[in-house]
Amino acid sequence: MLEPKRKKTGGRKKGVMNVRTRLLKDSILEAAELAGDSGGIVAYLQAQATDNPAAFMTLLGRVLPTQVVADVTSRDAPAVVSDQIMTPDEWAEQWASYHKQTTH
Repeated sequence: MLEPKRKKTGGRKKGVMNVRTRLLKDSILEAAELAGDSGGIVAYLQAQATDNPAAFMTLLGRVLPTQVVADVTSRDAPAVVSDQIMTPDEWAEQWASYHKQTTH
């Protein structure tokens, strides 16, 4: 027989990183800082962009915010897709404008 759900009383709070994950992340950042000598992490990343462009572009793709905007309101017209990076305010403004057009 199933027990009724109980209120959660333990565990990590939402958004708090696991200790091992935090230690690993800190260690990776420290290693990059040291590998860059006097230029620090920026110098190390510049060297990686030149020496290992595929890996660097993968990293860049993971850290940059991306948004794909597609207009698929008509079956007869091709979808219009943009890779424009927008701030949250720009996105909200565009969405409000689009929503206003589709509801009137």
